Amino acid sequence: MMTRTAMLLAAALLACAGPAWPADDATIFKGADIDLGRKLLKEHRCAECHAKKFGGNGSDVYRPMEKVKTAGQLRGMVEACNTELNFGMFPEEVTAVAAVLNKDHYKFK
Repeated sequence: MMTRTAMLLAAALLACAGPAWPADDATIFKGADIDLGRKLLKEHRCAECHAKKFGGNGSDVYRPMEKVKTAGQLRGMVEACNTELNFGMFPEEVTAVAAVLNKDHYKFK
């Protein structure tokens, strides 16, 4: 199992790996299936995992907000969890989950 530091490093590398969109542009979430993202967050029990790792209800994973500075990094963090936990989500599913997190927590424009 990856350590938290390794997961963050993997996410940072994924976010810098040359996405087909500007990393600071939240239009990567345009057309994302928000309902699917919410379903996947629940199905994969993301909040429970984050609560175990970060305490409380798990929302501390979003603090400090500055650790994820772009929409591309946010998507990269979701992809890191997908990879580490072997969820097997397709790219559009990773984007859907990241879009929900952006809508509810990060609010990148």
